[in-house]
Amino acid sequence: MTKRFLFAGFCSVVSGLSALACTSLIATKGATADGSVMITYAADSHTLYGDMPSTPAMDHKPGAMRDVVDWDSGRFLGRIPQPSHTYATIGHINSQGVAIAESTWGGRHELLDTAGIIDYGSLIYIALERSASAREAIKVMTDLVAEYGYASEGESFSIADADEAWIMELIGKGSGRKGAVWVARRVPDGYICGHANNPRIHRFPLDEPETTVYSPDVIDFAREMGYYSGPDSLFSFSKAYQIYDHGALRGCDARVWSYFNRFAPAAAETSLPWAMYGEGDPMPLWVKPEKPVAVRDMQWMMRDHYEDTPMDMTKDVGAGPFDVPYRWRPMNWEVDSVEYFHERAIATQQTGFSFVAQLSDRVPAAMRGTLWFGCDDANTCVYTPVYSSQTTVPHCYEVGNGDLYNISRTAAFWAYNMVANQAYNRYSQMIPDIRRVQNELEDSIHAANDAMKTTLAALPEKEQARRLTEFSHRWGNESTSRFFALNDFLTVKFLDGNIKKQNPDGSFKRTATGLPESPEFGGYNQRYFRSIVNEQGDRLRTRKLN
Repeated sequence: MTKRFLFAGFCSVVSGLSALACTSLIATKGATADGSVMITYAADSHTLYGDMPSTPAMDHKPGAMRDVVDWDSGRFLGRIPQPSHTYATIGHINSQGVAIAESTWGGRHELLDTAGIIDYGSLIYIALERSASAREAIKVMTDLVAEYGYASEGESFSIADADEAWIMELIGKGSGRKGAVWVARRVPDGYICGHANNPRIHRFPLDEPETTVYSPDVIDFAREMGYYSGPDSLFSFSKAYQIYDHGALRGCDARVWSYFNRFAPAAAETSLPWAMYGEGDPMPLWVKPEKPVAVRDMQWMMRDHYEDTPMDMTKDVGAGPFDVPYRWRPMNWEVDSVEYFHERAIATQQTGFSFVAQLSDRVPAAMRGTLWFGCDDANTCVYTPVYSSQTTVPHCYEVGNGDLYNISRTAAFWAYNMVANQAYNRYSQMIPDIRRVQNELEDSIHAANDAMKTTLAALPEKEQARRLTEFSHRWGNESTSRFFALNDFLTVKFLDGNIKKQNPDGSFKRTATGLPESPEFGGYNQRYFRSIVNEQGDRLRTRKLN
């Protein structure tokens, strides 16, 4: 069936998303180059500082309670009993090699439960503390919201371990109706999947409990609320519980489409009308990649701005004279009472932190979960490893090392922000220097990480963890230091709109007497000059004097 969704309401979905508007991509072990399961996450928010919380493994006495604090607002929500034991967590991974990511999609406003105790962020962290597998995490999460109520908007979750990956979508039942309606589907081995602020599960099998689980009332509740009236077999979770408009597709599903287009272009081609205009059938929940996906492929996917697609952000005048693939908010705007919008790519300036979680049972035990972690814009960060066996966080990522109002010269968030914010002004001129340092660091890190897989294999797990912790701290802190130095270098090289000349060794050129050589004048691109002429006509035209 072909259907076109109205464009109305773009502002409500894209500009009015909750505090975190995120992207998460999934690759199963049969789809990856090394047989690992991978999920990604970009935590995008204009008020989120990029750091890494952690909790130690603990035994709890009967009656011990856990505080639940809303991740977005810091508001105390309540207390729940602790189990007898909780696993260690570091970031969005735990010591058992379980990782969880999310994206918020809002959904129907009347389904927000203001009395719920479990918000989406706490749901992630509590599940990591209590789960030894992805399937167990799904049960923990759904049991928690059933017992204590769900305090957030509609949410999609990527939930993975070394064997399998799941996508789960969940929304509350509104005030006075504790619990949630939800569906979880296992991504078939050999396939890739993703979500980006729009629910992706449409129809789902009702009698395949090994691959699909759901709340008993997920369809009946939709009927009760007037969201659906058809047969069970045609029920779409996404269409029942989401409010569809242009923003839900072009601002959200299009990011997943770009992922599919990168690795399964033939399959993605048929879904382009859906991603761009809401035309045709919904985009498939998952596709089979045409080639194996490597961990560095996933890292670079998080740096995507729709390059070489119809939504390429460098191809319109909004990119300015330096081909900047970013647009400042608000995302929607009007000209002559007609509403327009900016594209919303995976890579965006307001990312607090991002990661690629790599989960494998083919590596030494202490490496079974690796969180390739970076702060600020994924496009200009360096991904450094944090391992599931670690109990301490590199200083550059520590909670309390700086915040949004206080710069720390040892915090990764500030190092990458300083570099990125310079690049936003003169992107095409600066990005080669950024890529040079970024690639040099990531090449070295991955080569050393791969070598450790062999050297650690013969060591006791405790010694493996010790060496991995040292390795993680070294590269996190060193990458941070290199980017603070890169920020200084960019300031000097591109001062006042100029481009200082360099020697082959990278030093700046001087005259025979030691003075700085005259710099190059990089100017602007031809599109920018043409736009001036089109706007101003002959006002700036050079004229011959009589």
